[in-house]
Amino acid sequence: MKYVCTVEINLPKNEAAALWANEAYFSEWQDGFTSIELLEGQASAEGAKSRILFHDGKNEMELVETIIHSKLSDEKKAFYEHVHMDNTQTTRFEAIDENRTRIVSEVEYTQFKKFVPKVMAFLMPGVIKGHSQKWLDQFKVFAESKT
Repeated sequence: MKYVCTVEINLPKNEAAALWANEAYFSEWQDGFTSIELLEGQASAEGAKSRILFHDGKNEMELVETIIHSKLSDEKKAFYEHVHMDNTQTTRFEAIDENRTRIVSEVEYTQFKKFVPKVMAFLMPGVIKGHSQKWLDQFKVFAESKT
């Protein structure tokens, strides 16, 4: 399953990318974000692995992120492992002009490991894409409020 989400932000590309990459702000725009812990490598560098925790009511979700490619303020590509599914995400920052940036997030789910996620991906792919778009929209509100 593949999809693309986009958002335009009224900030210069370098500023938008810096805010997006700053772990101190993740909880400001990612619902349920609890923590990120570097497991190996150098933070944000290619090959780095981190454990990311989210909390949603009674449920806790753990992801392991492996950075495949990182050249901010242009692009970051990472692989995410979860007990139910794996995916890659490539996030690009494109200057529209000197004060506006388009963020493009390309997501590809490479494996669904359980029955329910497989059914959701087949029957309700919009729900999964909607979650990604929601975070981009929330990032826009957050980033533009920082100016």
